[in-house]
Amino acid sequence: MSVHPCLCRCVSGCLASELSFLLEPTDVTAVRDRPLMLDCRVQGEEPIMITWRKNGSPLPTGPRVRVLANGTLLLQSFQKRREGTDADMGEYDCAAQNRYGMLVSRKAKVHLASLPKFHTHPVSMSVDEGGVARFQCQVNGVPEAKITWERDRVLNACDLSSRSRYTLLPMGILQVTGVRQADAGVFRCVATNIANTRYSNEATLNVTGGAPRTYKEPIILSGPQNLTITVHQTAILECIATGNPRPIVSWSRLDGRSIGVEGIQVLGTGNLMISDVSLQHSGVYVCAANRPGTRMRRTALGRLVVQAPPEFLQWPQSVSKPAGGSAVFTCVAQGVPEPHLIWLKNGKVLMPGHNVKLTNNNR
Repeated sequence: MSVHPCLCRCVSGCLASELSFLLEPTDVTAVRDRPLMLDCRVQGEEPIMITWRKNGSPLPTGPRVRVLANGTLLLQSFQKRREGTDADMGEYDCAAQNRYGMLVSRKAKVHLASLPKFHTHPVSMSVDEGGVARFQCQVNGVPEAKITWERDRVLNACDLSSRSRYTLLPMGILQVTGVRQADAGVFRCVATNIANTRYSNEATLNVTGGAPRTYKEPIILSGPQNLTITVHQTAILECIATGNPRPIVSWSRLDGRSIGVEGIQVLGTGNLMISDVSLQHSGVYVCAANRPGTRMRRTALGRLVVQAPPEFLQWPQSVSKPAGGSAVFTCVAQGVPEPHLIWLKNGKVLMPGHNVKLTNNNR
């Protein structure tokens, strides 16, 4: 959360000389052995001194770590480990100071790009012709890895996604409905990000058939999982069902409210996609697999939690007061969950004291 410090003023007419950020450092994922730059651009009366901190401590500069003339921090070669010192990962902030005071930027988290081994691999399965197959792989990449699928060692994700019976979900899930003999083969997923490319174990899809299919009650193979995302992102709730005859998948909210139609799309045979989510989309969603022409059904539930990053509704305004007078600064922010406000003075946390009072959750 970006919190601007309160800057004390005792000289009337100096407001035009106040420090303000043109560009603050932002969260970034760095690649090992490559350069990293963090922005810090400030306007105000010169001279302005820019310093950087890492994890709250002053950041020493040298041949490998430099502060450029415009305030930008340059790390010549980002390191995971360095002998006798900490790695370069951590929280960075910059401080700008002139004769009127000091301004401290937001904290920018710097992560190291990584792609470890898969912790979930696809599993071989045998499916009746006309049935449903589902494969899943999972890997914790930083940044999040792009998942594509191979069949028989051929990268054909584009071909797969163009087929109406194949559904690729972004969380490493491949669904195949109305399975045919031609779908049989060896599947594996490929994970790729800026750090590396990895391949999962292989899984075989065997397709059985020939005999007439008998009646089978509806079964939800995989229902929606609890999901927490941020406003304006896209939520995908999985629901894939099998049975004979093929069940009809429908969605509702547990609280009875309408899901609506704007931004709502069904992927494959029953996965629910909500584009550009808002806080109103938070709730428990119910996936139902109905046997056609009857009331027989199976259900699965998943909770969607939508969060909103903190934003300022009102922020402190600069004032000029005579010595011995009182100054009131107001700061109001909103977000989900409710943000916690911290006051800084000249870059240091401002604590309540004999002449400082914080009210209304530090506002």
